[in-house]
Amino acid sequence: MNPSGTAESSSDSPVVALATRVRAEVGRVLVGLEPTVDLCLCALLAGGHTLLEGPPGVAKTLLVRTLATALGTSFARLQFTPDLMPSDVTGTSVFHPRDGEFRFQPGPIFAQVVLCDEINRAPAKTQSALLEAMQEGSVTIDGKSHALPRPFAAFATMNPIEHEGTYPLPEAQLDRFLFKLEVGYPEPAVEARLLAAAHGRAPAATPAELGVRAVTSAEELLALRERVADVTVRDDLCDYVVRLLGETRASRALALGASPRAGVLLLRAAKARAALEGLDYVTPDHLKEVFLAGLRHRVLLDPAEELEGLTTDGVLQQILDTVEVPR
Repeated sequence: MNPSGTAESSSDSPVVALATRVRAEVGRVLVGLEPTVDLCLCALLAGGHTLLEGPPGVAKTLLVRTLATALGTSFARLQFTPDLMPSDVTGTSVFHPRDGEFRFQPGPIFAQVVLCDEINRAPAKTQSALLEAMQEGSVTIDGKSHALPRPFAAFATMNPIEHEGTYPLPEAQLDRFLFKLEVGYPEPAVEARLLAAAHGRAPAATPAELGVRAVTSAEELLALRERVADVTVRDDLCDYVVRLLGETRASRALALGASPRAGVLLLRAAKARAALEGLDYVTPDHLKEVFLAGLRHRVLLDPAEELEGLTTDGVLQQILDTVEVPR
């Protein structure tokens, strides 16, 4: 018997049913990104935001547009550039002479799924315009708070920082993302399938024009988020997360360890991962499956260790492999 006293099979789980429908729709357009799609679904169900890092041309933008179409949510895309202003993101008050008053004109952030394309091409002032939206689900303009639509999920794409013309994201901004997912080049066999499927498409075709349809609604997504929140977490798994976080802080290879907030969000992500498998309880494996994506942007690799060839993922994986797992 599982910790909650009830067992839920994958066959009768509405979360699993949703994921199956969404995967099928996304598969009409995208090839070889199934693990990334699953983690994006995990973030959406956990109420989190997702940062996608990778070189140009690996379908980061198309992935988010396709997900929004399949989810039946409103969608907005923001192209981040060095001259983008915060008001271009959040909106501004506009004076109407006929009425003699200012009225708030909402910006692109007032959509249920917002894509911040190439977020690291804008300076910190504009990046920070997202902070309140991502944390509080609202924006404040001229002292007045405006609630964002629910559900609200921000996706951001990011070029590797060594590319010319980019800015590093502030730590506070990175901390608002539940996951940082690395999208790389596909394997040769997968790339061949991609080329065979895509070469005949119109270059500017939208996901809807390529046959993707909405298979859920905002209301259902909100209901499933509540179901995910009810997934059970054993006390010993909380202790396990504390030990994992402690190792990131004690590691000589990391100049900055993970915060308590990282642990809270890690558990939320693990609950969503469990729900995607049709379970109403979290296992250590679920935590392991979200560990790298949930922490790689919350810790800082020591520069000296980086010169020696170590990577953030390598250090985190070593911690995951060495910390004793609850039975």
